[in-house]
Amino acid sequence: MTDLHMNYRERALDLVRARGIARARDFKAAGIPLVYLKRLTDSGVLVRLGRGLYQDSDRVGEHIEHNLAEAARLVPNGIISLISALRHHELTTQLPNAVWMTIPHKDRTPKTTSLKFEIVRATGQALTAGIEQVIIEGVSVPVYGVAKTVADCFKHRRHVGEDVAVEALRDALRQRKTTVSELMKFAVIDRVAGRMEPFMKAMQ
Repeated sequence: MTDLHMNYRERALDLVRARGIARARDFKAAGIPLVYLKRLTDSGVLVRLGRGLYQDSDRVGEHIEHNLAEAARLVPNGIISLISALRHHELTTQLPNAVWMTIPHKDRTPKTTSLKFEIVRATGQALTAGIEQVIIEGVSVPVYGVAKTVADCFKHRRHVGEDVAVEALRDALRQRKTTVSELMKFAVIDRVAGRMEPFMKAMQ
């Protein structure tokens, strides 16, 4: 690694650590060529959160969890779900570019400039079952548990991708974060038992 590259690397890291999240134009203003951003993300030093947004890879988990706490404050009736819940349960390597929440069917879509949301709606047990309360930064954050989250991914497979749902199911069983009986319980609630059962049988 050349001295010049090391110099750009250190300057880039100093910038993201100082700002928390830095924009591409911040690097440009600091005299760091944008070509180095790709090198730094490819090597895992930086993580690209979204278009033109970068963060120190060591702080990505903190940033995502912080967003869950902020979302819980902004949307009191919402439950962290789908990709955001998978990430919380360490069942995906995807970096959500939005906070995924499930809200009551008749609630309005939250409007905020501080966070981007992906919203799905539910009623009855599909809304209220399987909620766990976790404390993040002193905030009580409702998050769907592992089995409910996996079932929800099958229910909303057109939204999240069936490959994501199948991978989450496989990893949840392999890591023993849930059981087949728990999964079936929530599959019935979400009306996706017929969809999930063949995958579960193949994985046993």
